[in-house]
Amino acid sequence: MIPLPASLGGTGDLAGWTLQDARHTATWNSGIGSATYGGRWNSIGRHVIYAALDPATAILEVAVHKGFRVLNTVAHDLHSFTIVDPRQVHVVQPGDVPNPHWLHPTPPNPDQQAFGDQLIDAHPYVLVPSAVSRHSWNLLVNVTTALPLMTRVQSERFALDPRLRAHP
Repeated sequence: MIPLPASLGGTGDLAGWTLQDARHTATWNSGIGSATYGGRWNSIGRHVIYAALDPATAILEVAVHKGFRVLNTVAHDLHSFTIVDPRQVHVVQPGDVPNPHWLHPTPPNPDQQAFGDQLIDAHPYVLVPSAVSRHSWNLLVNVTTALPLMTRVQSERFALDPRLRAHP
């Protein structure tokens, strides 16, 4: 269970979550996938881990690309980490994004990736609104600068609730 925030009597740690194919567990924190293919917020060559502030969003972000069938039939691992200093997280509010269409489920374009590249180069962690759920956040992790700022890294085998696959 995720600890409650400090304001509700919990530990209050800021954590990141990412779901990765189990075949790549040894390199989950390398950002090699985003460097190889680019992503919504980075161009090819930038090593970025795409994470979320909660496991549900991390799961949905993968499911929207792979589908629930793959999450049900291919082994995946859920990784979490604590951000040592939350002041290192740069928050991008929806109004800070030059083109509001970038926050919708559309393919990324080079201008969007260049905007993200600038943010990633300037900050170890960048929080951007999720395109999958407008009430959720994606956490972009700059592999070059953020890894030393992580603690309590944990990994666990992911198991999809079979009810999500029950309907084609």
